[in-house]
Amino acid sequence: PLDVPDALPAEGYALAAFGREDGTAEIVLAGVDTAGTFYAAQTLRQLVDPAAGTIAGVGVVDHPAMRHRGAIEGFYGSPWTHDERLDQLAFYGRYKLNTYIYAPKDDPYHRDRWRDPYPADLRAELGDLVDAATANHVRFTFAVSPGVSICYSDPADVDALAAKLGAVYDLGVRAFSIALDDIDYTTWNCDADGARYGEPSAAAAARAQVDLLNRLQRGFVADHDGAQPLQMVPTEYRTTDDSPYRTIVREQLDPAVEVMWTGSFVVPPEITVDQAAGAAEVFGRSTFVWDNTPVNDFDATEGRLILAPYDRRQPGLSEQATGIVLNPMNQAAASKVQLVGAADFTWNDAAYDPQRAHRAAARYLAGRMDAESDETVEALLALFDLENLAPTSALSGALSQPQAPVLAARLDEFRAAWRDGDRAGAIRGLRPYAERLAAAPEVIRADVADRGFVADAKPWLDATDLWGEALVATLDALGARVQGDTAGAERLFDRATDLADRAGRIETIPGETRPQGPVRVADGVLDEFLAEAREL
Repeated sequence: PLDVPDALPAEGYALAAFGREDGTAEIVLAGVDTAGTFYAAQTLRQLVDPAAGTIAGVGVVDHPAMRHRGAIEGFYGSPWTHDERLDQLAFYGRYKLNTYIYAPKDDPYHRDRWRDPYPADLRAELGDLVDAATANHVRFTFAVSPGVSICYSDPADVDALAAKLGAVYDLGVRAFSIALDDIDYTTWNCDADGARYGEPSAAAAARAQVDLLNRLQRGFVADHDGAQPLQMVPTEYRTTDDSPYRTIVREQLDPAVEVMWTGSFVVPPEITVDQAAGAAEVFGRSTFVWDNTPVNDFDATEGRLILAPYDRRQPGLSEQATGIVLNPMNQAAASKVQLVGAADFTWNDAAYDPQRAHRAAARYLAGRMDAESDETVEALLALFDLENLAPTSALSGALSQPQAPVLAARLDEFRAAWRDGDRAGAIRGLRPYAERLAAAPEVIRADVADRGFVADAKPWLDATDLWGEALVATLDALGARVQGDTAGAERLFDRATDLADRAGRIETIPGETRPQGPVRVADGVLDEFLAEAREL
């Protein structure tokens, strides 16, 4: 029998599979609510042996550590397509992610033309997304970013904002966010705001924003059945420092309104429990973390597909934050690599293992959920390693994740053996991994089940083809040199150089990524080794 607590939290469930003495078997599952029952079914699906169609005897009592778990489509650049969003919502349901925030910066009706209603075709698409979210027990949160032009003291603008929310409420949306990020709060958009709130300043902006948010929470939200507490993104959305802006928010913002926070920087190297506690103190409430990873829309991410594990988020954050949503890449399917990790972390941060989650993401993309590893999973993990570098927004150039740590370790092993005089052994030891890198793109193209990932990764797969061949050619050149074939070695080194040059000219898909540029593959690791090898 299961030892089920008297009161499981929302979305919790219990599941048991057991055999009886008469040879029959029974599976029982129950959720605290409909989402809990849905999640019990997802767990049951994971426990079934697909080959045998059986399940081992098991008892599970489970519930999430965080209330909000999911993604915010909040990046600059090409928004996701309708099909990509539908695919994401189905994926979220499978991984028990319950939140999707619609906030694409380059949707004109979200930001620049926030007052305007959505045209009929886009409104129909939003309705489809709301329906898909509901079917997968995902909370569709509609965000509006009016700060670029709103006149806070103009009743017509407040009414326009309420009408914008009301239009999607009619589609079934019950969660709303007002994003006041990335705006200039040292000027007003209208003279009336200066007359009402005073000369432009951080504190005056906070008073105007709090006034707006409180009116929406106590008016629109309170008047619409089933509406969730309002969410907001403050203009000062990073660091844990107190300020006049945050003092106003802390003291005057309705306690029901949830505040989002990005960490120590816009894109932080890590998020710790102490940092989250500091944010809760200055905002006067536990914050909702907008985690800017694996987003690749800023200068330091030019040419990068960020496939590092979801890491450097400290266990215990569930005690200080109401939830975490990742801000993904323009490449929707490739963003699943970190979203699998975020699903694991936000459900049970105390037991989170980044490497386990990373392998689970590879298995999901490969369509090999019933196998811990195979050639396709290993090919994906090799590609993940080549795209592991994750920059931050820190001016120091700090990194959240280093580039190609697995490859770097293998190259260091090569260097150590070479220095010790075992040159043939150094080449022999590195060759299997070099050949795996060279073969990985074709394996991924042929066998990965998530075809969206293959499309997203195309420029990086094309470049890895060439870089992998260049590494193999370099090892061949070193082998020829060891054998005394100087001319053959030079020809092979020239071939490796040509392959690397061709790889360096491959660029990201035009219009898909901001900023556009040459793709990066193990930069600072593989390219440096190829240059170094010629001088050995």
